[in-house]
Amino acid sequence: MVAIQNSSHTLTPETTLRDIIKTIPAECFEKKPLRAWLSVLFSVAAAALGYASIAFSPWYLLPFAWILTGTALTGFFVIGHDCGHRSFSNKIWVNDLVGHLAFLPLIFPFHGWRFKHDHHHLHTNKMGEDNAWYPFTVAEYEEGKGLISNVYRMIRTRFWWIGSILHWANLHFDASIYPERQQKQVKFSYRLVIAFAVIVFPVLIYTTGLMGFVSYFVMPWLVYHFWMSTFTIVHHTMPDIQFKEKDQWHAATEQLTGTVHCDYPVWVEWLCHDINVHVPHHVSTGIPAYNLRLAHKSLDENWGQYMYKTKFSWELMKDIGDRCHIYDAEKCYKTFAEVDASNKV
Repeated sequence: MVAIQNSSHTLTPETTLRDIIKTIPAECFEKKPLRAWLSVLFSVAAAALGYASIAFSPWYLLPFAWILTGTALTGFFVIGHDCGHRSFSNKIWVNDLVGHLAFLPLIFPFHGWRFKHDHHHLHTNKMGEDNAWYPFTVAEYEEGKGLISNVYRMIRTRFWWIGSILHWANLHFDASIYPERQQKQVKFSYRLVIAFAVIVFPVLIYTTGLMGFVSYFVMPWLVYHFWMSTFTIVHHTMPDIQFKEKDQWHAATEQLTGTVHCDYPVWVEWLCHDINVHVPHHVSTGIPAYNLRLAHKSLDENWGQYMYKTKFSWELMKDIGDRCHIYDAEKCYKTFAEVDASNKV
């Protein structure tokens, strides 16, 4: 963890998110249509380059082509992400249209994701509410013996990179888990992506064969989910970041100190539109992606001593996978080994 020490504000129990937002320059909240549409063009061009590289690469270069394409498609998600937060355009219909189009190649239902993601922002790191990398309690882990516990162990250790696939499948195709007022939009979104898949997948298989389907869709899609799983687990999961019970949860504290800024290779940050600059996004979802770095600079100057900063590495992922398993109210997390050992006593 690296913290900026020369901050000029103090975080107290009386501090509100509004207090923090007031320290961010107004220009950070400005929507710039040209910047927004240039981001779209950049991602479309990057994805087109990726698909062209798949088409023309020899077999031994295909992994690089898949990585490029899948990472470019993650940029599509970030554009849709801004649309979901209404920070892409001032017009709701534009946000919904672009959001759905950006999510289609990912087979990701826009409205279902949007509603669940809004809930994550309202209840970040709150036990019993947050739906993003929520840690099991000991009781939940023990009650889920069998398939559920085994899958949980997988995604909390070396198979974290499939976590977003399970999140996608479990939360976004079942309208019954949403409030009635949201169900019509949820159904529209998942029916749209299903219709897209029903049309596009057979055409892709017919024209390129089964291996073409794997090469053009499955492999880039898995790369996309690798980044989605990695970004989202790192955003709020560290051995010393505590999920809080509802009666102890404090919005300003959890959004500012419970969110991680992580530096990735520059090419990843470019293709993914700075999704890793995440602290300002949790202070206010109204900041467009292209303004996140300016907002982060301001937060560093004003609240830096409370901010968690790190750098992506395989050692970082190993540390998270080795230590961040089961919720513990005193030391943030217990490991599976500690829980299993206590059950044998």
